[in-house]
Amino acid sequence: MKTFNAEDFLLFNQTAKELYHNYAKHMPIIDYHNHLVPEEILQDKNYKNIAEIWLAGDHYKWRAMRANGISEAYITGDKSDYEKFLAWAETVPNTIGNPLYHWTHLELSRYLGINELLDRETAPAIWEEANEKLAKPELSARSLLEKENVVFVGTTDDPADDLATHQQLANEDISTTVSPSYRPDKALQVESDDFFSWVQQLERAANITIDHYDDFLQALIKRIDYFDAHGCRSSDHGINAMFYEAATKENVAGVFQKRKDGEALTTKEIDQFKTYTLLRLAETYAEKDWSMQFHIGPLRNNNTRMFEKLGPDSGFDSMGDRLLAEPLANFLNALEVNEKLPKTILYTLNPRDNPVLAAMAGNFQSGDIPGKVQFGTAWWFNDNIDGMEDQMKTLANIGLISNFVGMLTDSRSFLSFSRHEYFRRILCNLLGTWVEEGKAPKDMKLLQKYVENICYYNAKRFFNL
Repeated sequence: MKTFNAEDFLLFNQTAKELYHNYAKHMPIIDYHNHLVPEEILQDKNYKNIAEIWLAGDHYKWRAMRANGISEAYITGDKSDYEKFLAWAETVPNTIGNPLYHWTHLELSRYLGINELLDRETAPAIWEEANEKLAKPELSARSLLEKENVVFVGTTDDPADDLATHQQLANEDISTTVSPSYRPDKALQVESDDFFSWVQQLERAANITIDHYDDFLQALIKRIDYFDAHGCRSSDHGINAMFYEAATKENVAGVFQKRKDGEALTTKEIDQFKTYTLLRLAETYAEKDWSMQFHIGPLRNNNTRMFEKLGPDSGFDSMGDRLLAEPLANFLNALEVNEKLPKTILYTLNPRDNPVLAAMAGNFQSGDIPGKVQFGTAWWFNDNIDGMEDQMKTLANIGLISNFVGMLTDSRSFLSFSRHEYFRRILCNLLGTWVEEGKAPKDMKLLQKYVENICYYNAKRFFNL
């Protein structure tokens, strides 16, 4: 019987143990997509208690607590941090089989040195010990990054953000590079009720009066220049359903004006606007040698009552099942025919589409860089053992896992970097299993290269770090 959360956690054969302990364990971390708050790094924030760093904004935990019958008052409501922590502690024993059980105990062990299992009985003592340790300088935001050897983080930033915090961080003596990522989702949501209120924010940020579509596009590109000057290495796009509707600039200028005049748009017009605008942005990313990330497939805000109460990103999203192969192929091809396709990472929220994206990536490779178009890591509902293994097996079957850029946290928590350890253990166990089953040779020099590249060097090359 294996011991839970021990030294060889998730490593089920000798080759896996050698690969993890000799190679993967020691590699620095490049977390190229997350939702960390850069102000907390600038302030070198110490967290007042474990609930603040653990539960605030974590819709993974919120969903588990709701599934456990916990009242919303103890999740996003007005109960105290301690009461919310107790509610989470009550939920944890019921999460076996969910990655939250593993993540919870990895984080307690790796960051706080607490190896007890969390439940309602152990919660009061763990609360006291965790909070005492979190108050110390060695567990401040910057110290947590340094402790985990995080050399790069890519935050998520709106084109209208002034990046003032990133400017200040660039002048700080810290071991982690904190880079903005350009996330222009609101620029594509022309159908949204608050589209033009956001356009006003863009006007102020770009210092351009936006009367026409030309002005709008110029402002977006000006902000790309601004982000690039402040160390940006990639864009990121949340795409609920992939779109492609060919259009001319004149078509899209008419759509912009129609929307400005308060007229309703057709589905075709909306997709024309999104397609043309994103194509122009992607061409600019290619000129900057940025990477472009597509997070495809969520079905958002499914619970209307709770959306109206709590707003977006509060744990009521799920997997969508819209077809994506044809519009995605058309979109990427429209860039490729003009040799303006940037480095691209494709993520799917629906594991049904893993083979689709792995195959799609193979259509648009080039001699510029190995793995120019990536099938991205298991994301959101899939960043568990089965999901990560399935993503990597699909990539290996259809493409080249050797060029994979590996793991990211996609998280708002400074305690989530242990997910890189989680991924690395799963990766090493997968490779080790192939060796033990005779599907791959026990060539440790070759396997070392796989592990170190997937854990670190591939991402370092891909993002020009």
